[in-house]
Amino acid sequence: MKTVRCHEISDDITTVTLDEIDLPAPEPGEVQVKIMACAVNFPDILMIQGKYQFAPPLPFAPGGEFAGEVVAVGNGVTDFKVGDRVSGGNRYGGFAGAINIDAGALRPVPEGVPFEKAASYSTAYLTAYVALKIRGSLQPGETLLVHGATGGVGLAAVDLGKFMGANVIATGGTDEKLAVVKKRGADHIINYTQPDGSLGGFREKVKQLTDGNGADVIYDPVGGSVFDESMRCINWNGRILTIGFTSGVWPKAAVNHILIKQISVIGVRAGEIGRRDPELGRRTRDAVYQLLAEGSIDPYICASFPLEQSVNAMKMLVDRKVVGKVVVTANGYEP
Repeated sequence: MKTVRCHEISDDITTVTLDEIDLPAPEPGEVQVKIMACAVNFPDILMIQGKYQFAPPLPFAPGGEFAGEVVAVGNGVTDFKVGDRVSGGNRYGGFAGAINIDAGALRPVPEGVPFEKAASYSTAYLTAYVALKIRGSLQPGETLLVHGATGGVGLAAVDLGKFMGANVIATGGTDEKLAVVKKRGADHIINYTQPDGSLGGFREKVKQLTDGNGADVIYDPVGGSVFDESMRCINWNGRILTIGFTSGVWPKAAVNHILIKQISVIGVRAGEIGRRDPELGRRTRDAVYQLLAEGSIDPYICASFPLEQSVNAMKMLVDRKVVGKVVVTANGYEP
């Protein structure tokens, strides 16, 4: 089968190669999945560059979220059979024609959900669900400010926020990308890019849209100056959810603002919740899966590339040209 593999750690992601390898039969408890679509995420790139907290053994295929068809099952597997449509997650191995994976890491693809969407919902929507539902306690009628709304986790937060009954204000860096977010349901959009290329400039607009009160919940995967300005447009008793730092800058919270407005600054690590509390992790994964199955959430795929063009898919993410998600496809599958 064909697979894209990293043979050496390098900042240059173009050093990955398209290899032809033999995949053994699945071991007991494993399922062999013919991969149709695999989502591209930043950890895939960071692993190639040696900058991620987990380092796969070399050589490895990037790709942690995928969907496809069962083509073989190992001894002891009873939940799946050949021909089943499944989605799954693994830290790596998805940029390939097939993968052997523990049956417990798979779920059936809900009826009517295409492979590319089944491969793209788990990480982004789990992050948004843990942030908004569990950590942020977002309530119907509250105002949710979503930063980085054009990215995968940001657009998932817009989608889930609207489902939860919030008034959603979305920020992003380009009008073209924000137009997509608007069509996806955001009530208001704000381009926070300044003339000098820095981020900010949304504080007064948020206040205008909320009768001077500010946002009740702020979803921030950006950090830096975006966090600093968010502190100045948060409502009394509001919650700022710190998701990450795509700006590359770790902000410092002004404790006097936290005190005066009685706000909460809350860290969100969706994956860690499952490791610390397996039962809570299971319930959150089940809840997100149910939302997908019933059509309450709908992952947005902006582009797809065949396996042979995986580097182009990763470059699109590096160059910040992705709105929502981009996927790599295999075995002739076309979204």
